[in-house]
Amino acid sequence: MPATKKLKTVKKSGKKKVQVKEYLKTGIKGLDELLGKGIPRGASVLIAGGAGSGKTIMGLQVINHLCKQGKKCLCMSFEESEQRLREHMSDFGWNAVEFEKKGLLLLKRFNPFDITRSVDALLEKAKGELLIHVDPVILPNDFKPDFILIDSLTAIASAFVTKEESYRIYIEQLFRFLENMNATSFLITETDQMPIKFSTTGVEEFLADGVIVLYAIKMGEIRENAIEVLKMRGVNHQKKIVAMRIIERKGVEIYPEQEVYASTNKGDGI
Repeated sequence: MPATKKLKTVKKSGKKKVQVKEYLKTGIKGLDELLGKGIPRGASVLIAGGAGSGKTIMGLQVINHLCKQGKKCLCMSFEESEQRLREHMSDFGWNAVEFEKKGLLLLKRFNPFDITRSVDALLEKAKGELLIHVDPVILPNDFKPDFILIDSLTAIASAFVTKEESYRIYIEQLFRFLENMNATSFLITETDQMPIKFSTTGVEEFLADGVIVLYAIKMGEIRENAIEVLKMRGVNHQKKIVAMRIIERKGVEIYPEQEVYASTNKGDGI
């Protein structure tokens, strides 16, 4: 009877309400072309690449674009200080201080070793029980971000050396936190210049909705930057490696029409 009543109610209620999916545009023209509709709202995306490949710049560039649109952004740094991040944005003409004054941007530095101690203490209290509650980040009550940049998961992992299970617990809680926030997020991971592995343990890329890879391809005596949208759930994105440049006072520029044919042999080559 309950099931029958429920079915009748659905029939009488008329047309089924269809939830319209929202997509985020990064403001990086070439990247938005590769992504098509954009990044689904609430998606967590790994930004993987080697040192100097433009990961942090790309994340801060997206923050600048979204803050200009009145969106709230959180930058969780596990390496650089808040002041260094402000200076980094200023180098490209992006006014972090103005966004902070307007309540659109929150720059916050975290100590990854504090996280390790917190997780260890909870595990000890739970006597080895894996189902513990870890609060990945505490935000002001009046600040609900639309976009979160985490720089970087690699720094967090380094604090969990020899404690892989504890790290896994924290990372799973972090992704759950991001999902509950319904905020689109970029999570930076440090890799080889020509990576074939895109996160520290492999758990991260499994939990993430998307993976964007930044390459630094050795061509003779120099390295050329390139980018690939390797994975993006729910998006019919372009599947190719294309040229990318980091331009002074402008940031990242991507050229979808310039394909790059890269080899991952020994981490270098074309």
